[in-house]
Amino acid sequence: MRTVLVTGSGGAGRTTTAAATALAAARRGKRTLLLTSDRGPAPEAVLGSGLPAGSGRAPWTEPVEVVAGLWAARVATGEHFQDRARDLQERGASLFDLLGATPLDPEELTELPGAEPLALLAALRAAHEAAAWDLLVVDMPPVHETVRLLALPEQLRRYLRRLLPPERQAARALRPMLAQLAGVPMPAQKLYETAERWEAELAAVQDVMEADGTTVRLVAEPGPLAVGALRLARAGLALQGCRVDAVVANRVLPAERGADPWFAGLVEEQRVAFKALHEDFLDHAPLAGILVELPHLGRSPRGHEDLAELAMAAGLDDGLDGPPDRTAGDRSDPWSVEDRLADDGFLVWRLPLPGAERDALDLIRRGDELIVGVGPFRRVLPLPSALRRCTVSGAGLRDGALCVRFTPDPALWPRTP
Repeated sequence: MRTVLVTGSGGAGRTTTAAATALAAARRGKRTLLLTSDRGPAPEAVLGSGLPAGSGRAPWTEPVEVVAGLWAARVATGEHFQDRARDLQERGASLFDLLGATPLDPEELTELPGAEPLALLAALRAAHEAAAWDLLVVDMPPVHETVRLLALPEQLRRYLRRLLPPERQAARALRPMLAQLAGVPMPAQKLYETAERWEAELAAVQDVMEADGTTVRLVAEPGPLAVGALRLARAGLALQGCRVDAVVANRVLPAERGADPWFAGLVEEQRVAFKALHEDFLDHAPLAGILVELPHLGRSPRGHEDLAELAMAAGLDDGLDGPPDRTAGDRSDPWSVEDRLADDGFLVWRLPLPGAERDALDLIRRGDELIVGVGPFRRVLPLPSALRRCTVSGAGLRDGALCVRFTPDPALWPRTP
């Protein structure tokens, strides 16, 4: 299934752009699902159609057909949280008894802060498992939250492996004996099975996000602040291995400036922003898609007619027919290690980070891992086997890539006969 994750700055029109993209695809005959994480009135206002309030099947509401070929559903955060909390209580009943804890009643299971990202990831996985659509368009949170959300499966899997290492799972067979020796019940097998199930579900979500057919579409209202925000977002997405297939400039004013100096000033500001967007996203590193312009309608889009007008924008449905070309754009294909031992005596690990700025980069070697930071974003990267026997001897940012030099450690590097 082709998947497009739509994100951008807060208030840039993510929901409108996601809905227009979904409608454009549906009008070309694709069975399309629009999945929104927005719990406010915006999705219903833009679509001109109501979305069910209850959850037909957690973690999303029952999809409803808005127009021919286009279904819409909302992430059911509360229902998903309650479902997981009940499951955890049931599986950990013996542990709670051991601790003397009193389980929460169903009416007490109100969602906690941080529940929404997990529900959105679960809905993303569920939509792929349903296999009922050709295209999934996801109305994501603001871009900085989206980058952190996309990093979440890998981070949580890493935490689970550290807290419950696979090599210690053999100790399960000792639990009955330990329970007899200690005279108290040991945590039930179900509690450990829960961790394994979470690991499998997180791996499935990570597979969806790393699939060839999954891309990110950035939305911005052209202006001086938008360009800088998109530049940092692009670097953060690249750090997670996510590919940006297009940039959507929303609420573009008509080029005719007229005699009004106030209006002319806004048009000029957008023109300057457009030039910067072209230089950052198109001229130096061509995207698989294009810079799409959605016109300002002179009003907030409401209903099918307004949405249809935006869906006609040139390029909005480009690249939605199949998996995008991995040879173009910002896709971080397996990050390559360049062998320069013969000429220079070191190896170079090239990490594509388009949009990154030197002052915002951070690099730490810890054991067999490299911790890379781009502004507020972090990722822990396992070192390729050859680099584990090396020391970091330098790093530099060149042509949109972080190039890290590794020099072989004589104590670890295989000796040549």
